[in-house]
Amino acid sequence: EANCSTGTFYTYFQSKEEILDAVFSEAHQDMLHPGYPHIDDDADPVAVLEASNRAYFEAYRRNAKLRLVLEQVTANSPEFRKQRLLRGSAFSERNARHIARLQERGLADADIDPTAAAQALSGMVSRMAYQAFALGDGADIDQLVFTATRLWANAIGMHRPDAPTG
Repeated sequence: EANCSTGTFYTYFQSKEEILDAVFSEAHQDMLHPGYPHIDDDADPVAVLEASNRAYFEAYRRNAKLRLVLEQVTANSPEFRKQRLLRGSAFSERNARHIARLQERGLADADIDPTAAAQALSGMVSRMAYQAFALGDGADIDQLVFTATRLWANAIGMHRPDAPTG
């Protein structure tokens, strides 16, 4: 599929593991930056979260078979486990920054630790995607987006800028 001979292919990579890591890296970039339309940070935070969740689920669906391979490889390779942890941290760190910005704007519970919340919620969404697309439980993407968004928003006490905080 690379349109080159095996010898030429190994000019660019030293091993099969290096090739697999490059493929995982491409999939990670697709999932981290799936290309959904930009929504301004001052937009409705629930709409931003919903768009982000939809983009993640769609990217996960595109990469579902590869995610199964990643599960197998990380179970047997400390190096791939390390890379997976680093790549997963990129999602959690981005989400923690977003939660902190919401807290600064008074749109999320200020008592919640952004890092811990982001790790927990990122794990939840990732597991939902894994079950739906890698394991193929047949979940509807619209229902996944709705549920993940509602759980995320409720978990951090997120509300819209014009909503009373009661």
